[in-house]
Amino acid sequence: MGMDLTVQQLRLVLAVHDTGGFTTAAEQLHLAQSSISRAVRDVERRLGITLFQRTTRNLVTTPEGAEFCLVARRVVDYFDAGINHFQGFLAGTRGRVRVAALPSMAAILLPPVVSAYRAEHPDVELSIEDGMSDEVLAKVRAGTVDLGVTVVAEPLPDLAVHPIATDRMCAVFPQEHRFAARESLTWAELATEPHIAFAPNSSIRQHADRAFAAAEAHPRVVLESGNITAVAGLVAAGLGTAVMPGMVLPLIAFAGLLHVPLAAPETHRRIAVIRTPHHPQPPATRAFTRSLTWTRTTTPETTWL
Repeated sequence: MGMDLTVQQLRLVLAVHDTGGFTTAAEQLHLAQSSISRAVRDVERRLGITLFQRTTRNLVTTPEGAEFCLVARRVVDYFDAGINHFQGFLAGTRGRVRVAALPSMAAILLPPVVSAYRAEHPDVELSIEDGMSDEVLAKVRAGTVDLGVTVVAEPLPDLAVHPIATDRMCAVFPQEHRFAARESLTWAELATEPHIAFAPNSSIRQHADRAFAAAEAHPRVVLESGNITAVAGLVAAGLGTAVMPGMVLPLIAFAGLLHVPLAAPETHRRIAVIRTPHHPQPPATRAFTRSLTWTRTTTPETTWL
């Protein structure tokens, strides 16, 4: 029994079944009645059954025809749903986007981006993972995420890098500190204070270490922590000063600290969207990348590119 039927043939059979006649089906579909009759006869020939019992006054669907129409409807509905999903995929309104980001980026930069993106792409499955810079890079390279949002301090020749912002490194300290009246500080001046440092694998620590070295300054590290809020709490307790980039300053508002930009050298982080260049981006991912480059937040000491 030949079963190589087309979706269009199934639609025509269903139209005849649903309308109760060839003439009505032809009118609804704006087709010639002869075309529909030929299509139905071809289906009957391929199946080896009679779908409709024709009389001079009406058309009756046979038991075999009724059962076939149940199957045909499921096939057509499944096909239509699949095509609709695919059209959404092409338009960027369906699909999946996986993003890895530094914790500060996930907390400050991404929320307004996700909000704007969700408004126009509510059916896209979106996941966000946070991690340190080396973890973000590893996830992008391994293909377990589509995009990374991180700080890029060195060339990444194997990745596509799209800078979106820079933020300036700042000194943070309690309101009663001796630096409270200053509008800026040098790295050498900051090094004269007890220093609360980030963990060595933190991008903040790495930028700070390079800047201290460039200033030929050697801070006295009294405590280390890998957590932004923990560092802020330690500074608020009067245990030392710390270095924070502009992007994370809103995260430490609870501590009531003051901040001033650091100079000599003036130091900025470059924040970028990264991806693997040899993997074509699906439309939904391209749309999210556009949202990342268009959405702006009001963040201290941050410049959008």
